[in-house]
Amino acid sequence: MDEGELLTRARAGDPAAFDRLTAPYRGELKAHCYRMLGSLHDAEDALQESMLAAWRGLGGFEGRSSLRTWLYRISTNACLRLSSKRPRRVLSPDHGPPRSGTDDLGEPVAGPVWLEPWPDDVAADDPGPAGAFARREGVELAFVAALQHLPSTQRAVLILREVLEFSAAEVAGFLDITPAAVNSALQRARKAVQERVPPTTQQAELSALGADGQRELIDAFVTAWERADVDTLVTLLADDVRFTMPPLPAWFDGRDSVVRFLTERVFATPWRLVPIRANGQPAFACYQQNPDGRFRIGAINVLGLRDGLITEISGFLDPGLYPLFELPEEFSS
Repeated sequence: MDEGELLTRARAGDPAAFDRLTAPYRGELKAHCYRMLGSLHDAEDALQESMLAAWRGLGGFEGRSSLRTWLYRISTNACLRLSSKRPRRVLSPDHGPPRSGTDDLGEPVAGPVWLEPWPDDVAADDPGPAGAFARREGVELAFVAALQHLPSTQRAVLILREVLEFSAAEVAGFLDITPAAVNSALQRARKAVQERVPPTTQQAELSALGADGQRELIDAFVTAWERADVDTLVTLLADDVRFTMPPLPAWFDGRDSVVRFLTERVFATPWRLVPIRANGQPAFACYQQNPDGRFRIGAINVLGLRDGLITEISGFLDPGLYPLFELPEEFSS
């Protein structure tokens, strides 16, 4: 059945037709909600609210815009409502200063506080290599973190205009404001985000490395980490590298501090790493050896790069994230 027939059946109350009608858009809508909210969990909540609102409001869809545009209007407003009820998500440097000692990493900070990583294969905004490149830029950790510092309307405008390329008139219709207000909000949002993100995107950094360079870096990182080879790791880290680990508040700034933390705390137990992708960036499922000798999932580490060196090791220790990445609980070689 084509979209028109599915729409007719869905309007007549057929839930299976509605599911088929909206299925092609769910991946990109969830990615949109993630950009808006900075959380995979919150994105799922917003998507479910959006689908419920679309099902209930389908009779009022008159077809003056595309179904995709209509669904984006619904999901954007669902995200705005949700963001008004919850604190913004942050990265560790926004939460507190770095630590110098490695003895006290602090108590886990609970609640909807921390920015969460995004598994690459969930998003499906556009087909083809060009679409994949743009999609991954739109979920890079630094970019999504910068978005969370914007007022919610500015955040929506920037995402809708620059990531999703809706027109100013369409965005004005989504938000019930004027096109002039959209353009004004976009200018302010662009300036604020540019002040918080690196000048070069991670996709550009990875492209400069090339496939072989990326593979060599990942292989070297895995081998050094699993062997607790600090000397080799030092050669892979930039001078200003940062290591974060929410929900623990502690984070370490600079190569000397990061190496001290790795030496004194991280490598006190053996690890096994499985390369994955998150936020369009190299990432690893990290399995820590337990007293029983088994290696169990203990972290998702996402790397940030600059000029072929690692500038960020963003560790995420929340066990609630691992099922969302479909990671096995135990390492198997």
